[in-house]
Amino acid sequence: MRVVKEAEERRNEILDAADELFNQKGFDGTSTNDILEKVGIARGTLYYHFKSKEDIMDALIERYNVRILGAAREVAADKSIPVTERIIRVIMAIQISGGSNKEIMEHIHKPSNALMHQKIQKVIINGITPILAGIICEGIEQGLFHTPFPYECMEMIIAYANAVFDDDMVDLTTEERASRIQAYIFNTERLLGAESGSLMSIMQLFGSGTGSSSPESSHDFACKTD
Repeated sequence: MRVVKEAEERRNEILDAADELFNQKGFDGTSTNDILEKVGIARGTLYYHFKSKEDIMDALIERYNVRILGAAREVAADKSIPVTERIIRVIMAIQISGGSNKEIMEHIHKPSNALMHQKIQKVIINGITPILAGIICEGIEQGLFHTPFPYECMEMIIAYANAVFDDDMVDLTTEERASRIQAYIFNTERLLGAESGSLMSIMQLFGSGTGSSSPESSHDFACKTD
């Protein structure tokens, strides 16, 4: 008997299969026939949900965007984790991990996918900034940070990292990258009014090889005080 599944369930099944195949065989090495065989569906069913293999990759990237914001919000809401560690974990949530991460990065860095790359950067800057700014407000209340501009500070910090530490945007030697990282942390501490050296633990993000709802505008964001 033919198994009939809900459209959303079938769509996610196709995405899961493609994610696994892209990870195993690469984007270019995976054919639509591979995906059809793995899911066990007819070509017409695949094209009902996706126009092409590129369309499937775009959907995987969109799903990635939703997941990183969800993961970042979950971390930010856990008050049992110290402020500095939460900042690190939110930043780590931005990194693509698992599944076809390498294929996703190669796909979005192709010149023909510049708009897609821009969309991901926009999600990160507009979505992650208010999440981190909320944590910074907690740090201000605890006396860890001293700045009247939590949102704007994080916006500058994220925008810089999103551009300079993106290998597709800036070419850096190993020495130049190490220098940029030190300068990044040095200036982040000063932007936030943090004690010198207090954010050096962020170095672990780079040392390990890592290179939604509507966000609040900088004009509307302010720490809530009693």
